[in-house]
Amino acid sequence: MGNKNKTISFRVSQEKFETLRDIAEERDISLSAVFRDYVDMLVAHDGQVEVVPEHELQGSSESDEMSQSFPPKVEVPKSFVREHERLELEAEHLREQLEEHKRYVTKLRQELDEHDQEDVVDLDELDGEEEEESPYRIGNEFEESF
Repeated sequence: MGNKNKTISFRVSQEKFETLRDIAEERDISLSAVFRDYVDMLVAHDGQVEVVPEHELQGSSESDEMSQSFPPKVEVPKSFVREHERLELEAEHLREQLEEHKRYVTKLRQELDEHDQEDVVDLDELDGEEEEESPYRIGNEFEESF
């Protein structure tokens, strides 16, 4: 399947359409390009895009801009980052140990299978051998020697 472009249809009021056309003219791009940019931004930010007029962005103070910026930024203590890194390393080490254990168990099972094939004794074969030889009699030889 190739990388095919798909068509999306929007229904907007006449007033909003005029506004969108003005935006496209200001940016010297087509109206389709405005929608493509919006859709690309929407996809890139996992559907969390807020369209705000430029005058509202410029009029806001720096602290408001920080709180409204996307993606949101959060300060994380270094101890949290170090603990997270330590846990990642420990998880990686445990995965390696698990893989080593799985390989060891597989090796032991293979060895066991090899030995089981060599040491298999069929009870029917044993019964057949006994019938060919004279059956054992417990106590008969002891009684005859007296």
